[in-house]
Amino acid sequence: MRYIKFAKIVKTIESLCIAANYELPEDVLNALEKAVQRESDPQAAKILKQLIENARIASEEKIPLCQDTGLAVVFAEQGAEVAIKPGDGEDEVTSSDAINAGVKAAYEKGFLRKSVVADPLNNRVNIGTNTPAIIHYNIVPGDRLKLTIMVKGGGCENKSRFRMFRPTAEKNEVIDWIVEIVAKAGADACPPFVVGVGIGGDFELSCLLSKKALLRNLSSRHINEFYAELEVDLLSRINALGLGPQGFGGDTTALAVFVEIKPCHIASLPVAVNIECHSHRHKTAVI
Repeated sequence: MRYIKFAKIVKTIESLCIAANYELPEDVLNALEKAVQRESDPQAAKILKQLIENARIASEEKIPLCQDTGLAVVFAEQGAEVAIKPGDGEDEVTSSDAINAGVKAAYEKGFLRKSVVADPLNNRVNIGTNTPAIIHYNIVPGDRLKLTIMVKGGGCENKSRFRMFRPTAEKNEVIDWIVEIVAKAGADACPPFVVGVGIGGDFELSCLLSKKALLRNLSSRHINEFYAELEVDLLSRINALGLGPQGFGGDTTALAVFVEIKPCHIASLPVAVNIECHSHRHKTAVI
């Protein structure tokens, strides 16, 4: 058994949260730069260049890429041979405790906007710590803890949708619905987008798949040829909408579309769409 100190996890999450909010990933920057070269609309190209400049300023001056510094979504892959070691004088603790402590510290230290309310419907009072984080756990072989954080803004998250199709639905019906969801998202979700699609599993798993899809490198393609072609078709259809950067028109409505799949019940065909804005912020560390 390998023991990881509570404080090590706290510090790692703190660093990931701050870095994610200050630094746009390299693959996203590359995608934006390539989009500038392809863009036929001068106004759209200008906006894309402004997004790149915004990322440069945020990184150099250590300030948030966006005023909405997001809800902290954490994907934790914990090795079966890993245990959490409390510090001196601390009671028994879990990795969830450490993750939330790290998020709280990051949003204070990094001067990041805190956007979590305690009660979703009855009394929407800001907690003031940006916790609790949304944590997805997966137990894997080994003695390492892999932590991936995505800071998810409300504008794009609010445009995500789920639909349970009939199992007889054809490919084009699914494509049409996904494109319609992106079109309805419009400028409110801050294009150009990264679009995650989850197909299969059940109600909640399809939604989780759509969010996990957003973590793929923007230059990647699905390993299954059918779904790789589906990703290409969806991206082409979405960019043909002409919504463009920030909704002002152009060729670049989305930078990428990713599809993740799981087996499902014979009577079901769950499909979920999770939309990410151009400020696609995520970071990973392995302890």
